[in-house]
Amino acid sequence: MAIIDRSTNLEHGVHSLTLMENAGTAVANFARDHWPAANRITIVCGKGNNGGDGFVAARRLHGLGKVVEVILLGPPEGLKPDAASMLARLPFRPIILTGVADLARESTRSLAGADLIVDAIFGTGYKSRPNTTSNAQLAEAAIAAINAASSPVLSVDLPSGVDADLATSDDFKTPVCRSSAVITFTAPKPAHLFTQLTRGPIVVASIGTPDKAIVSAQHLNAVTPQEVASLFAPRALDSNKGRFGHVLVIAGSLGKSGAAAMSAMAALRSGAGLVTVATPSGVLASVAAFAPELMTEPMGDPDAGSFTAADAATCLGLAKSRNVLAIGPGLSQHPGVADFVQQIVKGANSPVVLDADGLNAFAASPKELAGTRPLVLTPHPGEMARLTGLSVAEIQASRASVARDFARRYHCTVVLKGFRTVIAYASGEVWVVATGNPGMATGGTGDILTGIIAGAIAQFPSRLEEAVRAAVFLHGLAGDAACARLGAESLVATDLLRYLPVAFRLTRQRAREKNIRLC
Repeated sequence: MAIIDRSTNLEHGVHSLTLMENAGTAVANFARDHWPAANRITIVCGKGNNGGDGFVAARRLHGLGKVVEVILLGPPEGLKPDAASMLARLPFRPIILTGVADLARESTRSLAGADLIVDAIFGTGYKSRPNTTSNAQLAEAAIAAINAASSPVLSVDLPSGVDADLATSDDFKTPVCRSSAVITFTAPKPAHLFTQLTRGPIVVASIGTPDKAIVSAQHLNAVTPQEVASLFAPRALDSNKGRFGHVLVIAGSLGKSGAAAMSAMAALRSGAGLVTVATPSGVLASVAAFAPELMTEPMGDPDAGSFTAADAATCLGLAKSRNVLAIGPGLSQHPGVADFVQQIVKGANSPVVLDADGLNAFAASPKELAGTRPLVLTPHPGEMARLTGLSVAEIQASRASVARDFARRYHCTVVLKGFRTVIAYASGEVWVVATGNPGMATGGTGDILTGIIAGAIAQFPSRLEEAVRAAVFLHGLAGDAACARLGAESLVATDLLRYLPVAFRLTRQRAREKNIRLC
């Protein structure tokens, strides 16, 4: 961000004070819109540029008729120049705290009486390292006081105490300010995407930085509602089912017919024109009964409860007239299944989405994944561990790097599921999806994701990378909508099918908002 800000100033002629004014205005507008009933607002400011954003927000909120108090941590001497300039524009005097002892008074008065607290202590310049200076002690005491208060907290840029470059929440080494929502500027930072900052929204506000200046040295990107909505643009009035692709779902076994059915229905719900399920004969009736819209193809003899290697030729024949294959949900690991999957993946000419037992078929020999057709893998951390030989802990500690390395090595797309699902491409670019919630940690949600990805690819075969990103985003947002209505404990996989239409509506609604909402 420091490089981006310098480029914005020196190469594009946008003054740093303009950026700060725009940032503080964005904070004020978000506070007004998200907490419209909040009348008494306390803004706690540090002495850096984050505090400067807070001063601007205070002035703007005061102008909106709010009762605003600013608490400045330390004397104004030593403020960064831009922050000092914004402090001078305040239409009222701040409350200046010079030591930890002063906090007790303001904790029981200003903080306790606030309808909303704005945390503007530290921003992207903060580094989580031990610091025993008096300023650091005052900041830590202020964070503790905010955490002890009962009011909602809006964090400016980041919750204070969080290093912007952190890759996991396990790396928090100093006290962190609790947060009800986070508003950051220009672009998200790694901590926004990979750490557990808040259960509320995280939004990115544009403050005047030219697009040309926004470059990620780490090749990290965030999936946004704007991108997803632009892909799923309104359909032509003369549309027909043939325009939206035909998905072949190769899935299911005795006792796991639901996985095949859910994956297939998810492909339809995501917009695919047609979906056929190839499944063992012994479970076909169960799959067909799930929804009348699903077409089915029986595999094996009438009593077959799982696929065998002999079914591969039949499936490859079916695949010739389908746009995309989804392989894996509920296949089981019965003898012959791994050989069957390997033959399909090797012989396919259409894009392949590989999940669950489809992935397990390559655990001992991932090099067999090589091929010319587009390949999308959707492992959870355990499946990724089996594919790479790493431990789950190692996977979780470096999710982006592990996914990127595997995608490059095997020339495929990797969708590494979990908190902040990571999408890595063979090019080395990595995208992170911030939608989703703990309620989705239940059986079957991965099968739903496989179907949504296949359905999106069927509709947009020439924009496969965008289709994968959009599918993962919508899957998480459907889960968020379901969780908001049903609660995390009661959410089940088929709820995602019910709430996928809500996810489409929310995506289009959020795409029209001024700020970019990541989650």
